[in-house]
Amino acid sequence: MHRCRVHVLGASGSGTTTLARALADRWSVPHADADDYFWLPADPPFTEKRPEAERRRLMHEVFVPREAWVLSGSVVGWGEEVVDRCDAVVFLTLDPEERLRRLEEREVRRRDGRVHDEAAWEAFLAWARGYGDPSFEGRSRATHEAWLARRRQPVLRLDSSSSREDLVAAVLEWQPGR
Repeated sequence: MHRCRVHVLGASGSGTTTLARALADRWSVPHADADDYFWLPADPPFTEKRPEAERRRLMHEVFVPREAWVLSGSVVGWGEEVVDRCDAVVFLTLDPEERLRRLEEREVRRRDGRVHDEAAWEAFLAWARGYGDPSFEGRSRATHEAWLARRRQPVLRLDSSSSREDLVAAVLEWQPGR
């Protein structure tokens, strides 16, 4: 696939940001992460939501008008108009145990000796564990599958247990529509 506008999504911990950054670096195009628009800057992070209209406005100002970019994260329910501008969607899946292991590893790196809110971390883990439950109210596999079924763009499905290099190669070798 040539450089274009691509949306990479999946469960938290599945590697969406890692793949999106690597792909953006490979193409020398901007990478944007949905969390950077969804959440207001705060300490601790991920505690204050940005109003939806402001999220979309910022995205349209910062990267949407460009000819190519890579967006990571989920924008289901608020950012469809941005994804409408995409040429393709990449959906990552990963074994739940490995995904939770990656999340815990990431959290250790984020803390880096800082004091953290254990209750907030446990709430986040409970939310992340809910991804595979079809009745879960938050971000879930069922919600993503239903959303993907409504997309007009081609969707590439990848198991993100592969290396970053192999995932990038799979996207670059993909020929949507063929």
